[in-house]
Amino acid sequence: MFTKILIANRGEIACRIVRTARRLGVRTVAVYSEADVNARHVRLADEAVCIGPASARESYLVGERIIDAAQRTGAQAIHPGYGFLSENDQFAEACATAGIVFIGPPAAAIRAMGSKSAAKTLLAAAGVPLTPGYHGANQEGDFLRRQADALGYPVLIKAAAGGGGKGMRLVEASDDFPAALASCQREAASSFGSQEVLIEKYLRRSRHIEIQVFADTLGNCVYLFERDCSVQRRHQKVLEEAPAPGVTPAQRAAMGQAAVDAARAVGYVGAGTVEFIVGEGFAREGIFYFMEMNTRLQVEHPVSEMITGQDLVEWQLRVACGEALPLRQEQLEIRGHALEARVYAENPAQEFLPSTGRLVHLVPPAESLNVRVDTGIEQGDEITPYYDPMIAKLIVWDVDRHAALARMRQALADYRIVGVTTNIDFLSRLVACPAFADADLDTGLIERSREFLFPAEAAPPRNVFFVAAVAGLLREQAAAIARAGQSGDPWSPWSLHDGWRLNLQPRRTLTYRAGDAHYEVVVAYEADGWRLTLDGESVVARGRFLERGRFAGQLAVELDDRRLVASVVAVTEKNEQKRHVFLNGTNYVIMRDDPLHLVEAGGTQGGRLTAPMPGKVIALLAASGQRVNKGAPLLILEAMKMEHTITAPANGEVKAFHYAAGDQVADGAELVDFAPEP
Repeated sequence: MFTKILIANRGEIACRIVRTARRLGVRTVAVYSEADVNARHVRLADEAVCIGPASARESYLVGERIIDAAQRTGAQAIHPGYGFLSENDQFAEACATAGIVFIGPPAAAIRAMGSKSAAKTLLAAAGVPLTPGYHGANQEGDFLRRQADALGYPVLIKAAAGGGGKGMRLVEASDDFPAALASCQREAASSFGSQEVLIEKYLRRSRHIEIQVFADTLGNCVYLFERDCSVQRRHQKVLEEAPAPGVTPAQRAAMGQAAVDAARAVGYVGAGTVEFIVGEGFAREGIFYFMEMNTRLQVEHPVSEMITGQDLVEWQLRVACGEALPLRQEQLEIRGHALEARVYAENPAQEFLPSTGRLVHLVPPAESLNVRVDTGIEQGDEITPYYDPMIAKLIVWDVDRHAALARMRQALADYRIVGVTTNIDFLSRLVACPAFADADLDTGLIERSREFLFPAEAAPPRNVFFVAAVAGLLREQAAAIARAGQSGDPWSPWSLHDGWRLNLQPRRTLTYRAGDAHYEVVVAYEADGWRLTLDGESVVARGRFLERGRFAGQLAVELDDRRLVASVVAVTEKNEQKRHVFLNGTNYVIMRDDPLHLVEAGGTQGGRLTAPMPGKVIALLAASGQRVNKGAPLLILEAMKMEHTITAPANGEVKAFHYAAGDQVADGAELVDFAPEP
């Protein structure tokens, strides 16, 4: 076994590799950019080396600096994690030249499978069924459009060197093809250094089922069963599970053997994933098509670990040392069911727009044999625009799918994050969605379940305001007692915060705001609590903070004869007093409103369009003085490795652009002067 390895990655995967390495007695070296100087993976590793500025192109993607760091620290091997340089054959070769073990497949195998086009050509010769499409070298735009026209729409344009849903566009009609191709090529070049694409027929109601394969240097190769990765947004996975619902033992064996054959065909070594796409007839006919092979560890590998009881990072280290695979195929078996949810800093209600900011409050669910949290983020850390906005992977296991779903619902309900917008409430709805709960899976599940997953915004329940009021009153009491203890007369009745008034009934009003609506909670002080009234409904309220609770601000509240356990986190953002009320598995955000506070109207601020996040202007799609219709694209902003199109909010005229293509912009920066028509 190695004595020291360098981890050429960041975030949760770097932390996850450190955990296994430490258990095996292997020392670790972290690398970090200037933006990650205080990152969790840096704190966990035994050593750390700075490799450049915040931009990944100047740090995590600079192989020479990473190899230099390994040589200077005496690391014997480099683990690339996933993303970044994990599927870069030139980096794998450079490691070998430097006398450092690359913990991954040989460069030739990466090369063979690194291009989706080349991989499909190779496997077609081996008899593996392929999705109909064009995978050739001719990348001329008109030629590609003719290929798509011949296939028939809808089609997918996919980056040949891509993965993770980046550099992929669904095209529904021929007229939309040129713009989609240009966007796909830009994103592919930015993310993977190559703008080569392929065209495939888009199969409606399709599922993505992938097989985890593992091979050693001694000729052994096994598959560790399958994962269903069909639930996606923007062609990126949201929920994964293992085993795939509805797959029979015969189908599992057929796909597993095909995956092993594909790995053997390229002389594969280490962990890899062979992805298949299946259509509506799969359950009856068992027909599957090869889609691609990922020559690395996958983000969703924990669900395979949970159902097999194996540590795949340990397998990687042992294979890289020249050891045989720990188990033979007949020794592997499926135990129970596992689910993984990707917790992101993003806003599902705004087309999953990424969110940036500091995590002022972060408490994940308690880990156990049934619940696992893989993360590279801790409270106080910041989600920046430089990298993928994933906060954590939440993994649960239980004896069957029904029990695992219940575990996931509870774990999501226990997650507490304040400081950025997250997809946790969306994930909770997704797990409860009838289509997902019934395993009616396909890549279009989110779109066809929009009514359930994206409900119209509703007013928070009345109890949210009652809970927020009780939390505020309890904090006032605690502060009053603390001040009294520091005074010359700690027992003075004037130090009490009990609302007492001479010859008047003790009463006050707390005002909250949710959206554009205001809510007034009238507080009447009573001997053993408060009578709270909102919109004519009154309850007698009592409460206490749960000092030994896991969650900051957790309290037990009694409303008449009903007892609730909730958390209330108070933060101030942009002069607004926010209250995050975590109640019944949902995070309700309300404002503590000052009656004298004047709320400014929102909108486009006089026709000015602003950046929704920090990013880089990629292209201007209109001209100053041009009249456009509502929804017309005005410019493209790149942030967090994804493109975001800023569109006209109404019919009107583009007066001026404040930035040119290539300019960096800050969150909230004014991008366009826009004059809407009267």
